[in-house]
Amino acid sequence: MRAMVMEQKNGPLLPRDLPLPAAGPGELLLKVKACGICRTDLHVLDGELAEPILPLIPGHQIVAVVEDIGTGVSGFTRGQRVGVPWLGGSCGHCWYCSHGKENLCDEARYTGYQINGGFAEYTVADASYCFLIPDTYDDQQAAPLLCAGLIGYRAYRLVGSCKTIGLYGFGAAAHILIQVARYHSQEIYAFTREGDIEAQTFARELGAAWAGDSHQDSPIELDGAIIFAPAGELVPQALRAVRKGGRVVCAGIHMSDIPSFPYEILWGEREICSVANLTRRDGDEFLPLAAQIPVATTIHVYPLEQANEALDDLRNGRFSGAAVLVP
Repeated sequence: MRAMVMEQKNGPLLPRDLPLPAAGPGELLLKVKACGICRTDLHVLDGELAEPILPLIPGHQIVAVVEDIGTGVSGFTRGQRVGVPWLGGSCGHCWYCSHGKENLCDEARYTGYQINGGFAEYTVADASYCFLIPDTYDDQQAAPLLCAGLIGYRAYRLVGSCKTIGLYGFGAAAHILIQVARYHSQEIYAFTREGDIEAQTFARELGAAWAGDSHQDSPIELDGAIIFAPAGELVPQALRAVRKGGRVVCAGIHMSDIPSFPYEILWGEREICSVANLTRRDGDEFLPLAAQIPVATTIHVYPLEQANEALDDLRNGRFSGAAVLVP
């Protein structure tokens, strides 16, 4: 099979011809139809997530067709279409796993990080962490739902019951989440990188009540806020924007250091919390909801061999929405 391989940190992905993988016990062999590109992929490539298994095939927003089924797997058939997310496995027996918090398992393993991912023609995945894809989505449109959608949805659940929500960073996750919020008659205030008129216009087109630079003061007091941008300095900014009792959710897997801030902007029972990965419950709830709304993903498609170009475009904010690789 053809794959784009990370052989060293901070280096480009290299095209390689590799042996076809085989489905082991509890696994599915999958023929990749599309794989979304995520900012987490950049964090892996840049060494900000420091424990990749090298050489590595990145990619964790995989839409694929079941080619073969390993021993001990039930509930799947050959030819079925499935999605594979970032969380690729957990121990199954610790306190977290037994309480529906497998996203916090100390032995968790991650797709495109410790497990080869979807920047390839084929991959294998733990069947327990594969989700059925709603028939209403084609392969490419479904890919961003597997991380941008699922992590965005988990952050949305954690921000709590809000009438007004600030989104700091308006990329792949935010462009999905705003559609969920608007479906529930909530107002979204979009904060983008400085001077990013294209992203602000995109946010307004998707129904944002207001859009501006991330370092601008919010035009109203917000009920809650979600930070998707990996910029720690936005935490105090968001705290200043939310009302007493409001929550600021940090939704990225990596964030620069949060600067010190005066206690007064936290006081009043404001809260800060983080999102760590996702659970199977998130997938079981969100994917049917996305089809019901329906969430429409804005995508930019690249051939597999142009993975480096797509990653560079993401790094430099050259598109709105999400990038998707197609073998």
